[in-house]
Amino acid sequence: MTIDVIKPGLATSIQDTGRQGNYHLGIPPSGGMDQRSLRAANLLLGNPEGAAVLECALMGPELQFTESRCVAACGAEMTPKVDGEPQPLNEVFRVPAGSTLSFDFVKAGARLYLAIEGGIDVPEKLGSRSTYSLGSLGGLEGRPLQAGDQLDLMPAATSTQEGRRLPELLVPNFSKHYMLRVMSGIYDHRLTDESRERFYEEDWTVASEADRIGYRMKGGSQLSFIDREPPFGAGDDPSNIVDACYPMGSIQVPSGSEPIILHRDAVTGGGYAMIGTVISADMNWVGQVQPHQKIRFVRVGLEEALAARAEYQQLMAALRQMP
Repeated sequence: MTIDVIKPGLATSIQDTGRQGNYHLGIPPSGGMDQRSLRAANLLLGNPEGAAVLECALMGPELQFTESRCVAACGAEMTPKVDGEPQPLNEVFRVPAGSTLSFDFVKAGARLYLAIEGGIDVPEKLGSRSTYSLGSLGGLEGRPLQAGDQLDLMPAATSTQEGRRLPELLVPNFSKHYMLRVMSGIYDHRLTDESRERFYEEDWTVASEADRIGYRMKGGSQLSFIDREPPFGAGDDPSNIVDACYPMGSIQVPSGSEPIILHRDAVTGGGYAMIGTVISADMNWVGQVQPHQKIRFVRVGLEEALAARAEYQQLMAALRQMP
């Protein structure tokens, strides 16, 4: 069974929960930027939690089904339509053979996850089907979808329940102003005290350069670094360091002007100081922030970060146990 891609959308790619264990080789995890919504869509259908889905950024694709399959769309509010008829988000519905699935414009959030009964069948690369475009790895030929592509599907499940819906308490509530919790980074000491305080007090605006690699922020004050003699191997820019690893979610500020939050397709190391890291529990929200929306960084300690992670794990457990 195949699905024909009539229109690919803006940046639609095949993603699963990501590839692990290759960071030291310079290969990031990739996978869905909003893991919660990706997993929810699969769980609604009875798919394996990590089955490959379509991640649809800001504008959804137009797909023609050659065989009847159930689907579930979770994440950003982009109303799905079957032959032009609106269908529910966060609920299992069927696309008949020969029908076309399309999507309305995005109303909230930035990325929708379309899970298809059985999952998308592309070869695993380093243990994952996720697309890593910078490395031309995984997915469909290592790239986003294009018009004319055909998607193969895994065998359909036998227990899919049409009308099965995500409980309202488990549906994400999107905002236009996000508070992202941050733990101080190992180069936080490079900032002046005044600059550090201002970084957490000001709102930042998401720039148009917001993708799977990273989210650039604008509109805040220029950051100031403490004067020093650059060590051997570092550049002359005050934000330069001797090359180090970049954890996912780390915030670097080239030249101190525009913070960048690194996401799931970012390079794994480089020469910019990391002044903080968005905690893992908030990284799903980063992937749902639209360009030109506002965010504010909120400094937290280890205990609060661990409590947030435990709360997120409880949420995921509730997703797995939903009726």
